[in-house]
This record gives sequence, C-alpha cells and structure tokens, in this order.
Amino acid sequence: MLPGDGIGPEIVAEAVKVLQACAEIFSLSFEFSEAPVGGAAVEVSGHPLPEETLSLCQQSDAVLLGAIGGPRWDHLPVERRPEAAALLPLRKKLGLFANLRPVLLYKALIDASPLKRGIIEGTDILVVRELTGGLYFGEKKREKIPGGERAVETLVYTTSEIERIGRLAFEAAQQRRGVLHSVDKANVLESSRLWRETMHRLHDDYPDVQLHHMYVDNAAMQLIDQPRQFDVIVTENMFGDILTDQASVLTGSIGMLGSASIGGKVALYEPAHGSAPDIAGQNRANPLATILSAALMLRYSFDHEAAAGVIEKAVATVLEQGYRTAEIMQPGCREVGTAEIGDQVVTALATL
Repeated sequence: MLPGDGIGPEIVAEAVKVLQACAEIFSLSFEFSEAPVGGAAVEVSGHPLPEETLSLCQQSDAVLLGAIGGPRWDHLPVERRPEAAALLPLRKKLGLFANLRPVLLYKALIDASPLKRGIIEGTDILVVRELTGGLYFGEKKREKIPGGERAVETLVYTTSEIERIGRLAFEAAQQRRGVLHSVDKANVLESSRLWRETMHRLHDDYPDVQLHHMYVDNAAMQLIDQPRQFDVIVTENMFGDILTDQASVLTGSIGMLGSASIGGKVALYEPAHGSAPDIAGQNRANPLATILSAALMLRYSFDHEAAAGVIEKAVATVLEQGYRTAEIMQPGCREVGTAEIGDQVVTALATL
C-alpha cells in the first residue's frame, strides 16, 4: 500500500476495509505492507520514491496506490517533484506499459453527469493507455536562446512498444464487444503515423475485431457526442491521460474511475483522480474509485473474478440505495462521508 498524499490515506483505508471483508467471504488471506511515496516520502526521506519503497513494491504481489502530489511540493525541482520523480519512474521500473481504465456509467449516476441521459446511457468503455513511452518519458531539455529560453520535449515510440500495447487492446476487444478504436494524430505526428501503420498491420491477426482509426481531436468530440460507439480505445501516453479524464464526465465523476497498470511482474492499482488536498482529512473524499481499483487488483493480479465482481456489484448496490459523497450528490440521495461509503460497501458485500 502506497497511501501517498492528500486524500490518499483516507481512500486507501476504505479499499483495504473492503478487501478485508472480501477475504472473510472468500476465505482469502492478504498481507498488507505500507510505504511512503510522493510528497509524504519527501517529508521523511527527501525523495518522492525512496529505494525502500521501490524495493517493497518489487517484492509484493500487487501495489495499491492512493494519490500523490499537491501545491505543498510544487516549488521543488523537477527531480524531486512527486508526479515526475515518483509516479512516472515507478511505472517505468515496474515495467507497467499498459493502463487499463474502465469507463462504466452506473445506472444510479446517469443524472449525476452534466451530459444528457439519452447520450450517455449505456456507456461502457475500456481505455487502454500506453504508459511508459511518448512525451512523458522522452528527452527533455531547456536551453537559452536570444530573448529567453526554448523548451524541448521528445516524443518517441518504437514498433515493439506499439505492438505490445496494440495486441493487449485487440485481445481486450475480443473479450468484449469486438470493436477497437485506435486514437492517434497521424495527420501531423510521425510517431502517430508509425502507430497507425503498426495497428493496421496487427489487425491481420485479429480479424474478428473491428478496427477504427480516429484522430485524437475527433475522438475527444465523439466521446461526448456519441460515447456508446466506443468499446475499447487504445492510444499513446499523453492522449490517454487527457481522454480518460474527459471520459470521467460520462460516469458522473472522476471519483468513479479506477485503473490497473499492468505489464510487469507486479501490477499497480490506483484511482484516476488526484490528491485533492483541499478536502484531505475532512471525510469528504469519494473512495469508490480506489475500491473499484481494488476489484481490478483481485481480477488481474490474483485471478479472482468472483471477488472482483462482488465488489463491483456492491458498489452498484450502494449507489442504487442512494448513498453519495459530496461530488456526486443528487436530489433525494443521502450524503455521507468517505468512511461511511466504505462501510456501506462492506455491508452490501454481505448481502450478495
């Protein structure tokens, strides 16, 4: 467990509570170990990803991460900033090249979205984001030029990197509705032209999947205009980062999006949202994305589909019963805090 910063410790605690309840129901046994990461690690060790934390992650069967970063550490140099010096290196060193982010609209939250019911009803998308390449990991530099500075970011992708994420996405589509949208910017970027060519070639190995190529700007529009056309979306690192946050509007709140980062021996599970330092410690955070991330952990790391499915059903039950945290509060529902939502999920587990 890497609780991290802001609301991280609160939401991780609720996910652990749910996992412990699952352990009793399914006769499982979990051993939890905790380590600092992000700003919390800076405070105790001076670095956002201490060697001890990385070592613990590498020795574990799975990693559950809360959230990292916040204004308190924004003044630090980039090599000590929580986001750049903890999260990205952790993904890279664990070999986590794929982020799986389900975008599922729960029926009880249809009216929590600002979008019309007729547009979003039935939304069920899996976004497969390449996680260890692209601009985030390319060479970066700043140099003095007359009149100021020039900043350079390098966007690099290799054929093998595209092939491995592409195959994973095709296989995911085979297990769902058989439709794959590959998102790129091939009309402008050379890396995207390689991406599109590679995906087109891979399609020969997956004739049962419908492959559609889509420019990222069009994909952003289509996600809001016609989200039900999408089944699986595969895209590069930065595009995936942006599109998944946009897609959270379809579900009513980014607090409903869990994720799984896979590809290495040890997978990482975390909510899609940030550390929300403005509400930290106030029992106001929505822990459901972290609880759903724990369900993904049971599915992908521990191969326990039954336990994963029960957690997901319990979350749906709690929402149907009208329990809400502040950011998804609706008329006629009951607003409760972080711990109370976790308690309600545990209660629902016992009835399923």
